[in-house]
Amino acid sequence: MTLTARNIPVARAGAAMAGTEPVPPIHRSVLVRSDRDHVFEVFVREIGQWWPTSSHSLGSAEVVAVTVERHAGGRVYETGADGTECTWGKVLVWEPPERFAMTWESTRYEHGSGRGRLSPEGAVTEVELRFLTLGPALTRVELEHRGWDRLSPDLARRYPGSYTAGWTLILDRLTAYAEGR
Repeated sequence: MTLTARNIPVARAGAAMAGTEPVPPIHRSVLVRSDRDHVFEVFVREIGQWWPTSSHSLGSAEVVAVTVERHAGGRVYETGADGTECTWGKVLVWEPPERFAMTWESTRYEHGSGRGRLSPEGAVTEVELRFLTLGPALTRVELEHRGWDRLSPDLARRYPGSYTAGWTLILDRLTAYAEGR
């Protein structure tokens, strides 16, 4: 394991797989008409209110809460109506209100084949968000989803496209909720 320039651990899995091109990270950003502290809090404290859990969750039960344990090493998880918890990841970086990074467990699972089924080709990836003040009531949220080279070559080809669209949806929903729309 090595450290990136931002001191986030990066595992070098067997996905420096012979002959495969590295898969670049997904980058998305959005402007939110609200101050940085508020936008950060909406992301970590109120995520269960605006995240589209009916289509973007890991469990099979209706999601009643999404929790971010507010410290490095904390869990990010959903709680179903039946009490089950499904871990979305672990907090890697906790620097409120500037930066938040976590492992992303969803890429370990088979998508579209029923929920909760681990894929032998999957692996944990990482998601980082930066919250940048552009004005008294204007924040730029930058998202990077990286680590695609840890997946099998097949998943590394398929997943980034769906995640690109998914992160666009997520950031749009964050924006609308933080702006009170």
